[in-house]
Amino acid sequence: MFALVDCNNFYASCERVFDPSLLGKPIVVLSNNDGCVIARSDEAKACGVPMGAPAFKFKALFEQQHIHVFSSNYALYGDMSSRVMSLLSQFTPDIEIYSIDEAFLQFKGFDYFDLQTIGNTISHTVFKGTGIPVSIGFAPTKALAKVANKIAKKFKKRTQGIYRIDDEEKRIKALKWLPIEDVWGIGRKHAKRLHAIGVTNAYQFTQLSDEWVRKNMSVIGLRLKKELEGESVLALEYPTAKKSIAVTRTFAKTLVNYDDVKERVATFAIACSEKLRRQKLHCNTIMVFVKTNVHRKDLPYYTQNIVINTPYPTHSAFAIVKYAQEALGLLFKEGYQYKKAGVIVMNLTPQDQKQFSLFSEENPKHLPVMKVMDRLNRNYGSNKVKLGAQSLGRQWVMKQEKLSPRYSTNINEVITVRV
Repeated sequence: MFALVDCNNFYASCERVFDPSLLGKPIVVLSNNDGCVIARSDEAKACGVPMGAPAFKFKALFEQQHIHVFSSNYALYGDMSSRVMSLLSQFTPDIEIYSIDEAFLQFKGFDYFDLQTIGNTISHTVFKGTGIPVSIGFAPTKALAKVANKIAKKFKKRTQGIYRIDDEEKRIKALKWLPIEDVWGIGRKHAKRLHAIGVTNAYQFTQLSDEWVRKNMSVIGLRLKKELEGESVLALEYPTAKKSIAVTRTFAKTLVNYDDVKERVATFAIACSEKLRRQKLHCNTIMVFVKTNVHRKDLPYYTQNIVINTPYPTHSAFAIVKYAQEALGLLFKEGYQYKKAGVIVMNLTPQDQKQFSLFSEENPKHLPVMKVMDRLNRNYGSNKVKLGAQSLGRQWVMKQEKLSPRYSTNINEVITVRV
């Protein structure tokens, strides 16, 4: 039996844990640089705030409806997530951390245990240990556990946040209730295709032939169909080696000059190189992208990316900046107002398994320089030592005007209790 444990309105719940006055109040959390809404409490949804809403367009609604607005507090959310996952791991060693606020648990040998009691214990333990409410869906497959979790969350009062799909009648009833576009793994393209042939809910999807699903939705779609039919074909996934590292940012203001964008890309490339060295990895491929503001319909829109393979595996800031700026030179177009850019290093390999090249090799002086830079920045603060490609006076600071304290990770911002 699988269980999907999902934290309710996770970002909003994290803010409420340390400020109980927010209970029952509408809350939204904004993306990097306070750009768009990336999380909403149920009360904010009821006020008509859509996911992805640009903050500047909804400012009047926020004020009118007394909606509490927060900047993304990644230090707080990441720490609270690790606490939740640590508590969940007490119930079974078979756990897959699916996202920052979701985890699949597998219960082997629990055939004679009462799942409702287990669910109640999990919910109570997590809430008591962290203050975060959760919804839990039990089912014989991962896909059905997702469906059960949706029901538990949708009908909280009736289910008390816990729902089990443990017989055929419940399975069929749940699938008939679930719209096809809300099925885990059914994207917009497939949902449109299925609607075109009259498939509007998950149960109708399971009635299609295996041949049609495999032909039109590949083997992945067929696996999903089997899962919804009650046949477990998707095992838990455990952490694997990282495939890429990305540093992307929305600019606080639009940039039009090439040198300004070039400096930002260099800063992102250096941040990628620091992460590579910290994780003892090399990259072999670099992707750079630029984008204008999609919400400014009065301005011309432009987005493009380019991928460059490095001639040798590297985690040197000098090399990664060099190739990232070469890529930007091919991407950049005059006359556009750029709002976002990013550097993604890919095709990662362990630094102790470096493949040497006969004709090109990294400058051997880079490695000792990187070690000194990392040590100085670690001891005296981030960005104390910079490369010449960066602006010496410019600090890479996100716009976070509504940032709450880092209650659980910074001793100087710990909650104050008055007695």
